[in-house]
Amino acid sequence: MSEVKDTQETAEPEATKPKRFHADMTLSEAMSMHPRAPEVFAAFHLGGCSHCHVAQIETIGEVCQGYGVDVNELLNVLESLED
Repeated sequence: MSEVKDTQETAEPEATKPKRFHADMTLSEAMSMHPRAPEVFAAFHLGGCSHCHVAQIETIGEVCQGYGVDVNELLNVLESLED
């Protein structure tokens, strides 16, 4: 006897949606991704970075490490911004 394989496709969960923000992107890249991204950085007490020359070279991960901010928490909030 041969086995019958289940051919139903399962929908991809929302969690597999491609991420827009990542720890290796610069602050200026992140801030240009969404108009409310600067508000998120300010809420984490990382405001003012858009005018700083360091924003061009420093990554989200580096800033979070330097200021003791949980990078995953920050990234989750950034990802929750609606288009």
